[in-house]
Order: sequence, then structure tokens, then C-alpha cells
Amino acid sequence: MFNEDAIRQELNFKAIRSSGSGGQHVNKVSSKVELTFNVLESLVLNDTQKERILIKLQNRLTTEGVLILQCGESRSQHKNKEIVIKRFLELIKEALKVPKKRKPTKVPKSVIKKRLKSKRKQSEKKSNRQKPNID
Repeated sequence: MFNEDAIRQELNFKAIRSSGSGGQHVNKVSSKVELTFNVLESLVLNDTQKERILIKLQNRLTTEGVLILQCGESRSQHKNKEIVIKRFLELIKEALKVPKKRKPTKVPKSVIKKRLKSKRKQSEKKSNRQKPNID
């Protein structure tokens, strides 16, 4: 598929101040990590892989084709970096999966018989509700 170590070299990281509660710690420490990856400028991915990623992740990419992921779950910057890398790799692997082609199957005869039988039964039920024809 692709070389994980090589793709990690193309990632850019930025530490930002995390939001939310935490008091003085949050105000002083930049523990939130932002990962950016430019899909179009990647040397690890080939053109078909880039195209597939652009299509599958189009709602997560910027107009320049940059994927941005953030993680501020932990108070540790290192843990957040590990988490965001793990998320990124899963996201890329999922985007690069080629869906299996659907094999058209034939409708079983038993299903057809069952459907026709239920239609016949319903028809008889309705015809029995009519007034008898006296001629």
C-alpha cells in the first residue's frame, strides 16, 4: 500500500493551546497537536492513491488539498501527537481501500414462488369480499 515511515516524514506538526477546563495549566501549556498533510505534494503516494484520497476525504480536505487533524484529548503533548498520528494512518488506510465489486445474484425460485403465492392469497381474499354475481 504505502510506506508508513516515509509518510510520517511528510507530516507537519504544530502545538497549540488546548481549549476547555484545566485552569492555569491550559493557559500556559500548548498541549493540543495539529497535524497537517499535503496530499497533492506527497512523494510517498502515487497519482492513483492521491486521487482516491482526494475523492474519499474531500469533505475533510482544504481547497489546497491539505488534510488537517487535531488532538487535544490528553494533557501530554507527546500522547496527543501519538493519537493524531494513529488517527491519520487509519484515515489514510481506510481511504485507500478499494471497494469490492458487487456480484449480481439471481433471485431464488423459492422467493419468487412465495411472492406469487402471497399475491394469489391476497387476490382470493379480496374477491371473496365481493357480492356474489347472481345471473
